[in-house]
This record gives sequence, C-alpha cells and structure tokens, in this order.
Amino acid sequence: MPAPFTPDSLRASLQPLVAGQPLSSEGLAYQHFYGLDFPHRPVAVKRQLGRFSAGSYELVSQVWWPESAPVATLFVIHGFYDHMGLYRHVIEWGLNRGFAVIACDLPGHGLSSGERASIDDFTQYQAALQGLFIEAQSLQLPQPWHLCGQSTGGAVVLDHLLHYGAQSPAQGQAILLSPLVRPMGWRWSKLSYYLLRPFVKGIARRFSENSNDPDFLPFLQADPLQPVRLPTAWVGALSRWIPRIEGAPPCARQPLVIQGQADKTVDWPHNLEVLKAKFKQPQVLLLPEARHHLANETAEIRERYFAFLDKYF
Repeated sequence: MPAPFTPDSLRASLQPLVAGQPLSSEGLAYQHFYGLDFPHRPVAVKRQLGRFSAGSYELVSQVWWPESAPVATLFVIHGFYDHMGLYRHVIEWGLNRGFAVIACDLPGHGLSSGERASIDDFTQYQAALQGLFIEAQSLQLPQPWHLCGQSTGGAVVLDHLLHYGAQSPAQGQAILLSPLVRPMGWRWSKLSYYLLRPFVKGIARRFSENSNDPDFLPFLQADPLQPVRLPTAWVGALSRWIPRIEGAPPCARQPLVIQGQADKTVDWPHNLEVLKAKFKQPQVLLLPEARHHLANETAEIRERYFAFLDKYF
C-alpha cells in the first residue's frame, strides 16, 4: 500500500517542535500510517510533531502525552535503518505507565536530514540526543527522564551512560533492547570495509528476518522511509566507535538489558560480557526465541519483556 504522505514535503512543512504546530493533513496521514495516533485508545492522545537542529542536521521529533498528568518522561532512540514510526509498541507502553514520550529520527534516518543511514562519527548521534534533551527541557517534560534504545539506539544510550552518566539529565532507568556493541561477524565485516572502502561508497541492503512477527518484514520492505543501502562511511564510524566503548571506564549506572538469543544481527554473547564489565550489575532478561528487532517482536514476546520492565518502574 503506498504511503499517504510525501516525506520531502512533510519534512519541509514542519515548524520547530516547541512551537506546538497543529498537525497538518499530511502529518496526520503520516502518524496514522505508522499507528502513531493510537486510534484504538479510549481518549485521543495529545501529540506534537516538529523539528529541531543538532549540529549540521535538521531532526524531526515527536512527543506524546498520557491521558493524565505525566509522572516521568521516556526517551525512545531507534536503531540503524529505523525511524520513529516503527516504535509504536514501546511508545504505548510508556503512555500506559503514565510517561510523556519523546523521540526523534536520528541523522540520515526517517524524516531527518542527512545522507541516508550514513554518519561521519558516532559523536553526531550524541549531539542528536543532547538536542533532544534541550527540546524536552523547553517543553518542560517531567523528571525523572528514562532512556530506551534499540540496537544502534542502545549504542547511543550506553555511550551516553559511559561518558556522561553522572552528569546526565536522564537519571531514571536506562533500557537497552538488543544493544549494539559489535555486530555479528564483525571481524569479517571490518575486513570487507577496508577492502571495499577505496572503491565503493555503499552496498545494497539485505533485508533479514529480524522478528518472529510474520507481518514485520513485508512492512519494512514496503516502508517508504527505509534506506536501501549500507554506506561504507557508517561502517567506518562504527569501527572507530567500538574501541571507544570497549575502552571506556566502568559506570555505576544499572541498565535494564533485554536480549533475544535468536538474534543474528548483533554479537550478543560478546556484547553482554562488555555490558557486565562496564556497568554495575545490569539486570538482564534473555529471551530464547526472540530475534533482533525487539520493538517489533510478537505480542507474546513483547508482553514478557514489558512485564520484566514493569518490575523496575
């Protein structure tokens, strides 16, 4: 089914997030296409859609408020190739907890500016997160601030915790869903990068079965906001980021880590060892049959990890 919105025109029409711009017909169509309007809820969800600047990027962001006065704020950071439209289940869990929820499309993803799925350095993801904090302050979103990152979004969160943990304005819980430290087959991927770098700027993306939900992969393949190439620049940025994380000093924070054991995207056994060495007793939930994209796993798997998270909130 074709998307009922045009990404370029929607992006160009947006005002700053803090302006509280009423949703245009195209903005409404965009949110409805991805279920971000939550039409099944008994009370209409108050929400905003807009943009903000972070470094050289114009990032598109959204906020949702629960029916009653929010008790906290949940920041949702999406994964590589992803965008905010794929995170309605996590957003709704936050709303059900009474949280305001804020998210943005990272540079090069979704409706935000930048070469598709590319980045020069992972510090630019940190600049995006800092920009999102500034937006949350301007909107007076309530403390405590909780962080939730999936895959590369998990990498953004753990990088923030390791390097800004004690000074972070987000002193609530930190949730890491299938967090990236090293991807699966990293040694071969790194070798391929050094061999290909002089000759190509990217390779065709291969869509993989990264969820047990049979409807998710067809939706991804038809999604108008999905990048179709893996830029070599992103792999180079990852190759510089991994030593930064693996060499970072330990942190006293205690993140909540959820990991599928059928995950073929990240090298999760290695990554869990890194997390256990870097953080003070992280709480880990292993899901034997779960694949990589936990935010879009089956309802039964989501219910299990949301029940785990509920114990800590």
